[in-house]
Amino acid sequence: MEVGKDLCELFGYNTDSTRTEHPLAWGHITCGGTVANLESMWVARNLKFYPLSIRSAMKDGKPLAFIADTFKMRPCVGDAKLFKDFTTWELLNIRPTEVLDIPEKLHSQYRVSATFLQSVMENFGIQSIGKDVLEKEFDLSPMCYYLSNSRHYSWPKSGAITGIGANNIIGVALDHGARIDIGDLRNRLQKSLDEQRAVYAVVAIMGSTEEGCVDPLAKIIQLRDEFQKKGLSFLVHADGAWGGYFCTMLPKGFKPGDDTQLPSDIGSGAGFVPDASLRAQTTEDLFMIRQADSVMVDPHKAAYIPYPAGALCYKDGRLRYLVTWTAPVLSRGQTSDTSIGVYGIEGSKPGASVMAAWFAHAAIGLHADGYGKLLGEVTWTCSRWAAMSTKEDSFAVVPLNMLPSELREGSTADDVEKEKQKIRDLVLTKSNEEIVKADVDRPDDEKIMALLQALGSDLNINAFSINWRYADGTLNEEVEEANYFLQRCIERISVDSPEDDPTSIPFFLTSTSFALKEYGECVQNFKRRLGLIADNMDLMVLRNVVMSPWPTDGKFLSIMEEEVQFCRERNDTSSDHLSFLMHGTDQIFLLHFPMFHFARQRHQFIASVKLSSEAMETYKNTKQKSSNATFLAFKYRSPEIPQSIDVVKDTEVTITSVLKDRSLKGRFRDAKYPTGHMPFYLYGTKHEVNIDHVLVQSPNIQLSADNIKLDFDVPEELLTKGALLLASGIEEASMQPFESTEGASRKDFGRDSDFFFRPAQMYAVKVYEDPNKVDATGPGLVDCDDAKVVAEGNMTLGEGLYVDSHWLNKDPFERIEGDEKFKQWKKVFEGIEQEMQ
Repeated sequence: MEVGKDLCELFGYNTDSTRTEHPLAWGHITCGGTVANLESMWVARNLKFYPLSIRSAMKDGKPLAFIADTFKMRPCVGDAKLFKDFTTWELLNIRPTEVLDIPEKLHSQYRVSATFLQSVMENFGIQSIGKDVLEKEFDLSPMCYYLSNSRHYSWPKSGAITGIGANNIIGVALDHGARIDIGDLRNRLQKSLDEQRAVYAVVAIMGSTEEGCVDPLAKIIQLRDEFQKKGLSFLVHADGAWGGYFCTMLPKGFKPGDDTQLPSDIGSGAGFVPDASLRAQTTEDLFMIRQADSVMVDPHKAAYIPYPAGALCYKDGRLRYLVTWTAPVLSRGQTSDTSIGVYGIEGSKPGASVMAAWFAHAAIGLHADGYGKLLGEVTWTCSRWAAMSTKEDSFAVVPLNMLPSELREGSTADDVEKEKQKIRDLVLTKSNEEIVKADVDRPDDEKIMALLQALGSDLNINAFSINWRYADGTLNEEVEEANYFLQRCIERISVDSPEDDPTSIPFFLTSTSFALKEYGECVQNFKRRLGLIADNMDLMVLRNVVMSPWPTDGKFLSIMEEEVQFCRERNDTSSDHLSFLMHGTDQIFLLHFPMFHFARQRHQFIASVKLSSEAMETYKNTKQKSSNATFLAFKYRSPEIPQSIDVVKDTEVTITSVLKDRSLKGRFRDAKYPTGHMPFYLYGTKHEVNIDHVLVQSPNIQLSADNIKLDFDVPEELLTKGALLLASGIEEASMQPFESTEGASRKDFGRDSDFFFRPAQMYAVKVYEDPNKVDATGPGLVDCDDAKVVAEGNMTLGEGLYVDSHWLNKDPFERIEGDEKFKQWKKVFEGIEQEMQ
């Protein structure tokens, strides 16, 4: 109870029972943040359904029918009226305080006791009969939650558990700083109002776990007040898992609009770290938690408590009675009950986390000179990633949070570079003591402390990404290659195999992914700032959580320079290392061997060629001896050639026609594998027809077949330029990714009689004219929804098949393959198990 009270006071809630003009707050410790958020959703759900339960119990013949003709309440908009005359929409939008006042009004007007009301709720309340009954009775459409797309995964979990449904936990778009986009939230709330779709709550993330970003809670509170005046009412919950304890940094007596004072204390010695103040907007948003209906926080995060712990605080403590299992259903007054196990999800629970939180609060202090000072110092340390790289470096480091110069209207690249250079000259090359001392004589608008206040994350989590440069200084443009570079860097500073030595790793970072579906324009803008093309791929991001104030006095070691060299080699397009499959007899076709991990091989290429008469005769003779043989031609010999392939040596070919020449770069690939079919390129002559699997995603599998049989005719002009063939009954998406198969031949299929791509296998197919140019790029190259079917029937595979999912997907620069890592760890654990026995 004491810990809950401490936290309520930290967030500006009223804990003084004599201040009757404000609701009395209440809070408690949970086993973690997920449970705290789940409880808040449980409360929001029950609050929304409570008026419906009361209205249902007022119908003729029901236990509260005697109040139907006289009981009045005030709807969200308008004057008080009979409760029985409320529309369903009005019942769903009664303001929270009004809902919580219902038991008191029933007692004062009709002397309804808590015991009687409890018996009513046992037969009409959502806790007893479930929400499905009430939804059916009042003909309700699904209600929803709104919160930003940077939400923690506990939110859709909670939606599933409470029966609200994960699909009704609706993500709101993010702005460029990964905070909730107020414009999008406003539009969604207006749509809910227009369509009369009730809203349980809007959640403000007060420190996202991936980016440390604080949602603009002050503006969310304004939206709540604005929409209540229009008739749409909802709770506002603050998810302060990371940011809650940063309320200790709020200046004493702060009010929105106040100027925040820059730190001026000057220390000395190698360990001196100044404490930074928060951004002005972050300060105001944290202050506005006192206007939220509830807030959760994780003491095991920013409070440094070594036990798993979450906490949930209610501005109006009566909210907890919505999820209690003992009378009263809603309290009419105070309670001296300290058995908090009857409230919320948990019953009996260990006391270690509670005692740890209480002791830490008492020892460090929930004020500016306690946690506020400690978190101020880590906030200072968190602000230095903005200018880690220069144009002369072989890599570029770009933080998610834009520099002040980037945010200014009309800013140029030169303006940004000048500001970065200023940070290098006046921050990165100076000690903490030198920075603070030099600020003493600077004008306020030139103080470095003011610049540092505007840099970095809202709190103590930095999100940033990296890109690499070619030897000529040009930035890589491909998101896939930037992700590859970052992944290699992460492996160098991670312990992911038994061979890694933790003592040799200079510092640890974690990585995450900004999914385009969730981060939208936020991640697209981030890509552009990195010099990347804003394609449809997700972006990998590094993150570091600064929990210690002192890393700024050390030098970070970098391994990025070494990894750039691998990326440059991987993307070298000057190599003549090319290999081809050969199809056909009357007309020869070459199919390029694609490889996703080499830029030179990142192509799907099909061409008709002409061999010399001597080479043609040799080739035909060999084909006649072995009709199922697969032949390989090459411009530069592969380092390894599967033994099941016959190699055509010292043969010159003349390309007579290019059928397909499409890039397999990441930005040209589809977001998903094909569903309902598998696409192939169909090409050949009237007498010999061949297919090659269209590669629309990665990883993938190469499936090629020559001399297939069709029980229908295809116009020869389509075969000579390459058509699209969709094989029905092959659900590609459900089979991907395939296990590694290296150059499978006929004998391999004999061992695996269930493999779908095998001799004599028949499939129903449809053939479409390919509307795309020879060198067209995706995505969407196999989209045939609006295309006309040229022919259809059955396709039967012949003997000449080639299957490969090994070389196509192999990364020759990979240090240790995933399977090998697993084997190494398994060996270590087996050794430990043997020693224990």
